[in-house]
Amino acid sequence: MGPVKRSIMIAGHATSVSLEPAFWDALGEAAAEEGVPLNALVARIDADRIRAADPPNLASAIRVWLFERCRSGKG
Repeated sequence: MGPVKRSIMIAGHATSVSLEPAFWDALGEAAAEEGVPLNALVARIDADRIRAADPPNLASAIRVWLFERCRSGKG
């Protein structure tokens, strides 16, 4: 299945993010495990993303965050 676009609130404004269903599922599981709403987790990933010298788009940042989380044994 291809990407699914969802609207996410970050810092009081809506932005759309397109991710494949497996990534949405993994992101939801990560938020639940951390005890935070999905929007809050995405906002945290976004804050880290924009501090980069050459920030990737938000969907890419989420995928990389999930990959790194999985590699660290948390996911």
